Amino acid sequence: MTVAITGASGALYGLKVLDLLRARGDTEVHLVVSSSGWLTIASESDLSKEAIEAKADVVHSPKSVGNCIASGSFPSKGMIIAPCSMHTLASVAMGLSDNLIGRAADVCLKERRRLVLMPRETPLNLAHLRNMVSVTEMGGIVMPPVPALYQRPGSIDELVTHTAQHAIELLGLPHQEAAQRPVWSGIKNR
Repeated sequence: MTVAITGASGALYGLKVLDLLRARGDTEVHLVVSSSGWLTIASESDLSKEAIEAKADVVHSPKSVGNCIASGSFPSKGMIIAPCSMHTLASVAMGLSDNLIGRAADVCLKERRRLVLMPRETPLNLAHLRNMVSVTEMGGIVMPPVPALYQRPGSIDELVTHTAQHAIELLGLPHQEAAQRPVWSGIKNR
């Protein structure tokens, strides 16, 4: 599994995806963080670069477009870009492959693997919307991290965890505790 973190607000989503994948214990995680992603992480998290990189099995430089995750012959379940900047969204939509994040996303699309993009920008302009449509038409999944309030979350961590888990499930990795919890937990009967 590849996780990319780019320079949009919402680095907590990418960090939570890393934590949830690590907790599964059954998934090798490859991490790529853009230079803007590191800037955003620094402003939204107190974690060190080393602590973040320790959440992954393999860490790649976004400049290394020839790394294993940029090859269709590399076995992979898919990729999550969380958060996904509008620059990265446009790059994926246009097939630019100008860095390892764009190239790995392009490989997912061409190999018909799951690709989940979590764009974090509002309001959206027409270019953003068209790029989202384009990625969807190519087989990607655009999942803006809109919080599910019906669960009556008690913390930001609960909001982020629910959304990150949903993104992982979209990659075909079922929630390990799903069978143990009621579908509509947190909703009061009226």
